Amino acid sequence: MRRPKVDNPEFQGRLSRRALLLGGAQLGFMGLLGLRMRQLQVEQSDQYRLLAEENRINIRLLPPARGEIFDRNGVSLARNQPSYRINIVREDAGDVDAVIAKLSELIELDEEDLNRAMAEMKRSAPFLPVTVADHVTWDQVSRVAVNAPALPGVTPDVGLSRQYPLDGDFAHVVGYVGPVSDYDLSKIENPDPLLRIPRFQIGKVGVEAKHEAELRGSAGTKRVEVNAVGRVMRELDRQEGQQGEDLQLTIDQKLQSYVQARLGEESAAAVVMDCRNGDLLAVNSAPTFDPNHFVTGISVANYQALTENNHRPLAAKSVQGTYPPGSTFKMITALAALEEGLVSSEDTVWCPGYLEVSDRKFHCWKRAGHGHVDLNQALRESCDVYFYELALELGIDRISAMATRLGLGLRHDLPLSGMASGLNPTRDWKARVRGQNWVPGDTVNASIGQGFVLASPLQLAVMTSRLASGLALEPHLIKSVNGVEPPRAEVPSLGLNENNLRHIRRGMFAVSNHRRGTGYGSRVIEDAYRLAGKTGTSQVRNITAAERAAGVTKNEDLPWERRDHALFVNFAPIEDPKIAVAVVVEHGGGGSTAAAPIARDITLQALFDGDPPIAAYPAKDRRKIEEQQDRLRALMPDRDGNRGDART
Repeated sequence: MRRPKVDNPEFQGRLSRRALLLGGAQLGFMGLLGLRMRQLQVEQSDQYRLLAEENRINIRLLPPARGEIFDRNGVSLARNQPSYRINIVREDAGDVDAVIAKLSELIELDEEDLNRAMAEMKRSAPFLPVTVADHVTWDQVSRVAVNAPALPGVTPDVGLSRQYPLDGDFAHVVGYVGPVSDYDLSKIENPDPLLRIPRFQIGKVGVEAKHEAELRGSAGTKRVEVNAVGRVMRELDRQEGQQGEDLQLTIDQKLQSYVQARLGEESAAAVVMDCRNGDLLAVNSAPTFDPNHFVTGISVANYQALTENNHRPLAAKSVQGTYPPGSTFKMITALAALEEGLVSSEDTVWCPGYLEVSDRKFHCWKRAGHGHVDLNQALRESCDVYFYELALELGIDRISAMATRLGLGLRHDLPLSGMASGLNPTRDWKARVRGQNWVPGDTVNASIGQGFVLASPLQLAVMTSRLASGLALEPHLIKSVNGVEPPRAEVPSLGLNENNLRHIRRGMFAVSNHRRGTGYGSRVIEDAYRLAGKTGTSQVRNITAAERAAGVTKNEDLPWERRDHALFVNFAPIEDPKIAVAVVVEHGGGGSTAAAPIARDITLQALFDGDPPIAAYPAKDRRKIEEQQDRLRALMPDRDGNRGDART
């Protein structure tokens, strides 16, 4: 009888060997697995515990509150306000188009913002919220909240946004903020992580930009638990950031708003400076614009309207604009000659209406000439020939040196965008930049602030304050940071002969107070507040010999862009100077008719800290001034930005 196979000893031997091999392999695998598990759980446990924690816990940045900006008296110029927005989460909404359609029935949705949001939704994770409407009202938020069941995935949210309560009055000084752009990031070597937060805002121009680091503050953090795909499950804890530093400017809000209203829609600039310490009390450019439009991104139509305006509302003319200073430069030429001992206040020059230099006639503004004139009369009646003669004796280098001493041709250290340095030309400058030799005619032109000479309204205000005080005053714009005023060094003397400065001041006083003075029409009657000034008119076109022979075309008969610039500088009161003012009206015509009345009104407003008594004005002007004060008062905002009938 044959045995079954399983009972065969040979087969059983083979089976035992297979079982042994299989068991050994299993045992070896289990041993390796155990060793690996020991390595992971014991030897490398700390490393993997950290990795697991990092995968589970995310740290996210919290934007800090931006520092606020105030005027010298604590009036808010730039502040933070709650900003309501409507967000949508794509995966919760389901049919996004249908939800958007329902939402648009409740609140008005800007088409440009909506297109931007839809594009952002497509490139973002489906669980991330995307803003479809920003800066919505509380009433709109309420309507969305009430209809929440019909709007899946739609939630209201609140944050902080910048607001400029005084609209355009401080647009060219404070500037504005806007969303961080790729261009902004490209200019920074190691960008703050805050700048990568969606819709985070930074200063773009003005004080907002120049003091960005102080105003921004430092980020806070929050720890959130997320799942494997990055969805936030819960917030674990948070640490609030540090608010940015508050800035207080030297500007006086009431005066700034008055100056802006007084300039109106002129293409103009004005600067008011304290003659005692250099504080800037007003820095205005007109026309202006509303910086609030830039906070969330200005529309193409609104931006195009600003850029196509020939009065250039976006330009900070007070510090960026440079103009031939015209006759306001004559004090520099005269003072340089006095300091060099080339002339005395009694010396006279004969003015027949022109001076011939190198076979070319350089004309005086008065065609028939002024006859014999001394320094006082030359300043008072703005005789060009007198200064031509002085300049030929002085030479351009000594004129330029005096201009620099009085603050022209320098880029003053202020936290404003696009600060211009102007130009004090010299022989070396022309050879280096123009590749030409300096000629006597260049000196003659420069002596009356024409030719190559350029200055900004700020520089003219600095010049005037230095003439009034005899001190090397520097302009200041920041009064304090977080309530702490920075230390200031004692202002040094200019080192000029006081008698020579007195001669210049007397000449400027005669401009505004002598019946034949070019600024007499804009004088102040009150003895304690009389001002000393100088008119200026700078040409922007060449007058041909043929036109001069036939009669120079009047400014009012020329196209606006070909008319002369009008300038006026002054300080007051004459006995104890407190403020210096510089006004430039682009293509305004004559300094005595266009710029001087504005400067006079600004001066009195600054000295009286509000509307001056009507008795301070000449009798012939009083009715007009009363009407003007009523009109301007309606245009000026109160501390909260309310104007006219909107005031409470």
